[in-house]
Amino acid sequence: MPDRDDHDAVTERKGVQEKRMFGGVGFLLHGHMCVGVWKDSLVARLGPEQGEGAMREPHVKAFDITGKAMTGWVLVGPQGVAGDDQLKDWVRRAVGFVETLPAK
Repeated sequence: MPDRDDHDAVTERKGVQEKRMFGGVGFLLHGHMCVGVWKDSLVARLGPEQGEGAMREPHVKAFDITGKAMTGWVLVGPQGVAGDDQLKDWVRRAVGFVETLPAK
């Protein structure tokens, strides 16, 4: 799972806020949830279209911790973010979607 360098790479971005949520930690970009850590997995907000496509990738499933999946959000298992490049790609994808949303 993400180490301190990965944490710093996310939080150094302008407009990022770290917040405890859903029993883990989330990173908001301009007030919108972007990525987070839940248990040993990465939560990524990709939007409905990208989120649906991402669920066809290995180690990815719907983000569903309450019995109701969150549309456009995915949960990437530890094997899907084992390498730095994998983690950075998921963060890049989430940031790309969240940057399309109006700032809160």
